[in-house]
Amino acid sequence: MDAGLLLQYAVIALAVLVSAWVVLKKQFPGTVRRLRGAIALALLKPQRPAWLQRAGRWIAPPASSGSAACGGCDTCGPTAPTPGRKR
Repeated sequence: MDAGLLLQYAVIALAVLVSAWVVLKKQFPGTVRRLRGAIALALLKPQRPAWLQRAGRWIAPPASSGSAACGGCDTCGPTAPTPGRKR
């Protein structure tokens, strides 16, 4: 296989993976959050090397504020009306 063709396949594969990740984050935010949490927990075990634990902390989803939202965008409900604005 030619080196240029291999590079082309690698770039296309990377583009497809990035595109799939963006679609997952937009369409299934709760699933992505659970997946990130599961991966982070596997990497944060005490017997793992320090660099893997650092990667696990980087991958871990941010802590939720404890609201009743699904853990995604936190904008599930309607927005509150702004005071002083008449319709």
